[in-house]
Amino acid sequence: MLTVMKFGGSSLSTVERVANVASIIASGVNDDDRVVAVVSARGKTTDELTKVRDSITAVSVPRESDVLLSTGEQVSMSLLAMKLNEMGHDAVSLCGWQAGIRTNDRYGSASITEIDTSRVLRELEAGRIVIVAGFQGVSPNQDITTLGRGGSDTTAIALAAALHADSCHIYTDVSGVFSANPNVAIDAIKHREISYDEMIEMSTLGAKVLHNRSVIMAKNADVSFEVRSSLTNDEGTKVHRLAPEKTVSGVVCDDHISMVTVSGIDSGASTCRLFELLADNGIPVDVIIRSQQMYNGKGMVSFSVSDTVCIRVVDMLNEMKDELEHDMLMVESGLAKLSAVGSGLADSCTVASIMLSELNKIDIHPRYITTGEIRISVIIPSSKADMAQIILNKRFFGEE
Repeated sequence: MLTVMKFGGSSLSTVERVANVASIIASGVNDDDRVVAVVSARGKTTDELTKVRDSITAVSVPRESDVLLSTGEQVSMSLLAMKLNEMGHDAVSLCGWQAGIRTNDRYGSASITEIDTSRVLRELEAGRIVIVAGFQGVSPNQDITTLGRGGSDTTAIALAAALHADSCHIYTDVSGVFSANPNVAIDAIKHREISYDEMIEMSTLGAKVLHNRSVIMAKNADVSFEVRSSLTNDEGTKVHRLAPEKTVSGVVCDDHISMVTVSGIDSGASTCRLFELLADNGIPVDVIIRSQQMYNGKGMVSFSVSDTVCIRVVDMLNEMKDELEHDMLMVESGLAKLSAVGSGLADSCTVASIMLSELNKIDIHPRYITTGEIRISVIIPSSKADMAQIILNKRFFGEE
């Protein structure tokens, strides 16, 4: 039996936690069972490396940035392998390129194109525990690349698929997937299982347990996995193909949202060009409203973006003002995107009314609303986001 385990940075942040992870891995190994462990950088290492980089140079050199940021995972893998060897287990650490993880050449957000599993299989056949650095791979030009946010989760899922693993466990500092953020809604319930589609939506809309790209890969490869805590022995949440049992499975909030309004766009062609520019620059947008309300005889378009890219968006739109022919640009910050997610929403016509009614009780009146097949999202003030999560979690899950 082969198990792929992934451990996040918080699970490896201290000496004691490294020893704990080594014990978890060791407990999964016997004469017939093998383990491949994927690790993230310890604690806030990647953030610290990014700060060092930015303090030294303001010039963007993507190739060298990836070389720098990949070192955090290499520290984790080597320390963990040393600890396992001290415990009497034969363990070997492998960088992404050594593990055969091949990517395209998009530095900072590379995609895995294939995995040559020959080295990993050779080490497993020799009876070794294999520790792989997550978040990294190698380009066709043999350059180190990094996979972007959630890269270690993606590495683990990709390896589980390529190795035809019997099980895959994603270890983090929470014990599973909850109906709402348990740090905000203390009565949030933990799901025993949840579907790929629900997990993708929840990750996309602000849940920080997993990155949506890793779940999309799991769905495409049909790799079921379990999210569990590295700090307890509690049963986690299984993520797999699952027929919907509930109308709503989770209440998710991203409280770092801005609404950008471009006023005075004259034509459909200009609107198309606006969103082409956003897509070409890798800027995701979600809530989109095109208003027929006229500004100087022209229309308006509003859309939501993450606060982290808002300045980039504004600078880009200002630079393209002559091409887009817009008259005015407005930004509304301090917002949150609150979403109800569930496979059962596709067959329900009541969730939106319940959601808006509950928010109205606490004097929250969303001006922007968007719906999808398995989610409903509203834009609200970020100052009221926690209160809104609590009341909706209580409404949808309070009797469980």
